[in-house]
Amino acid sequence: QVQLVESGGGSVQAGGSLRLSCAASGRTFSRYAMGWFRQAPGKVRDFVARISWSGGRTYYADSVKGRFTISRDNAKKTLYLQMNSLKPEDTAVYYCAAQESIGPTYDYWGQGTQVTVSS
Repeated sequence: QVQLVESGGGSVQAGGSLRLSCAASGRTFSRYAMGWFRQAPGKVRDFVARISWSGGRTYYADSVKGRFTISRDNAKKTLYLQMNSLKPEDTAVYYCAAQESIGPTYDYWGQGTQVTVSS
């Protein structure tokens, strides 16, 4: 089992940057594929990015491709999301999640961190 805690959210103007972190507890962080999701007010939670257990494979939603970068440091048990060229439509609560096996579901979730982008 793994527990996840996000940090790094905040308020930024359009065009700015933020880096989110997701700290994991437990000894098996490196076994999990990890993902970032976001949920805007009144909307469903959407996929943002995913990274394989080794960090060798990454996947992005079209809406963030070229602007966001997902990465991980297994030694530090930490997942990152570097967000550049932020837009007001990126405003949402961002969640990290851990996936034990390949498939559509994620098994563990953090509590979320708010990102607000003003125009």
